Amino acid sequence: MTEQFAQWFRDLFSEGVGGEIISFLASMLPILECRGGMIIAKSFQIPFIRAFILCYLGNMLPIPFILLFIRKIFEFMKKHNILTRFIEFLEGKTAKNQEKVMRYKQWGLLLFVAIPLPGTGGWTGSLFAALLDIDFKKALPIIAIGVFIADVIMSVLTYGAGAVFNF
Repeated sequence: MTEQFAQWFRDLFSEGVGGEIISFLASMLPILECRGGMIIAKSFQIPFIRAFILCYLGNMLPIPFILLFIRKIFEFMKKHNILTRFIEFLEGKTAKNQEKVMRYKQWGLLLFVAIPLPGTGGWTGSLFAALLDIDFKKALPIIAIGVFIADVIMSVLTYGAGAVFNF
């Protein structure tokens, strides 16, 4: 499914916009993140190192903002009855998984972000960290390492181990 969404994104923005920008923007989006960004970068034949850096930076750009502001944004939205059910769903899902994440603390958050599966990644990890009141100074480096690991995994899957390990 990620490949189909990545192809749709590529087709939508390919007119007049370079593959680097498309890969970077795709990596910023929830769901796609570096998973989709690397697939798009490969489809544009962007060299591995450039693709890796673009997708990592694109994936990381929204993370500090999510960590710092998502609670206030959610409070504002609930106060004005904007997507209240969706926000309550996200908060409920976080509360449901709180024990799992808190049991393993930083390792749980790291693994959650690092394993590139649907519903995991930097966005969701940041949301969990913010809603579980994990300190920004602790959460940001853990999420950054997790996104880096996810980007390495996706690099191996999209570019192949030879491209990744033969810099």
